[in-house]
Amino acid sequence: MASTAFLSSLSPSSSLQLRPSFNGDYVSSSTSFIGAAPLTSSSLSLLSGQKSSYPPRKLHVSAKKVSGLEEAIRIRKMRELEKTSKVRRNPPLRRGRVSPRLLVPDHIPRPPYVESGVLPDISPEFQIPGPEGIEKMRAACELAARVLNFAGTLVKPSVTTNEIDKAVHDMIVEAGAYPSPLGYGGFPKSVCTSVNECMCHGIPDSRQLQSGDIINIDVTVYLDGYHGDTSRTFFCGEVNEGFKRLVQVTEECLERGIAVCKDGASFKKIGKRISEHAEKYGYNVVERFVGHGVGPVFHSEPLIYHYRNDEPGQMVEGQTFTIEPILTIGTTECVTWPDNWTTLTADGGVAAQCEHTILITRTGSEILTKC
Repeated sequence: MASTAFLSSLSPSSSLQLRPSFNGDYVSSSTSFIGAAPLTSSSLSLLSGQKSSYPPRKLHVSAKKVSGLEEAIRIRKMRELEKTSKVRRNPPLRRGRVSPRLLVPDHIPRPPYVESGVLPDISPEFQIPGPEGIEKMRAACELAARVLNFAGTLVKPSVTTNEIDKAVHDMIVEAGAYPSPLGYGGFPKSVCTSVNECMCHGIPDSRQLQSGDIINIDVTVYLDGYHGDTSRTFFCGEVNEGFKRLVQVTEECLERGIAVCKDGASFKKIGKRISEHAEKYGYNVVERFVGHGVGPVFHSEPLIYHYRNDEPGQMVEGQTFTIEPILTIGTTECVTWPDNWTTLTADGGVAAQCEHTILITRTGSEILTKC
């Protein structure tokens, strides 16, 4: 999840003694969230060290060389057009009714944190599955990707996020897996649904989606002892072109972050590449939510910062982690609802996020959450 996700997204817990004020106050700028868990500056010191049925076709691509000045002028005009065009903004988010927690059959294995209800500490160990573990990771990630694709087909006006949660829950359980967010630090649902100005960790409820909404759906499954974590932002009905552009650039940022990954590469290259691309289009990168190691443990080191940073550390072949940037049109400051999870932009501007789980290889990386 916005690790986000979830790590880009989950809430604080008393066990970590990191709980900031959540009654509509601004979150301290010194706080980072790992897919869900906020980290103080002291915890940051741990960082040392789809198949097609169509036949292939030949394509001819031509390109025109554009100078940096021409590109800057084009982007400026595009941004001015977005600002001056009439934008029908939907009303600010309001919490709907949250239905009771869904049940999981007893025969399906649970992650260790489910019974305690306490938000686990971030594991300091890198997750490097062996050959057998990598195959299990592939299976978990492939299931998460299929569930996310299915969830995206449900995004339509009048559908509630609670209905999306129920459909996602049923699909995961029918596959013999456990929905990882359910019970993680007390999270009450099986998926995160973050609409419009919600940065991440939105709790599904009775609110109906409206034409013009954008919604990030963050799916994580626990299958055969391994977590697969992925998310994407979807369009509901007729969406403003400016919002579509934000989502497109967010996806491009994820692609650029993944492109620098390989054995021996510095983790900080990810944030540098993402920041460069976001800034090129005038968007801001949220710093409080980060990617994370994932495997048998939901959230672990390394923490993946999506912004420019000087944190040490290098990638290792066989390592698995998430990259899950969040971009905003306006401020990156945020407010969190009293539910301790739902986190919104402070100015009400829309936010977009996307996420993949990747495996580091000797010459690059493998996206595990792609189907």
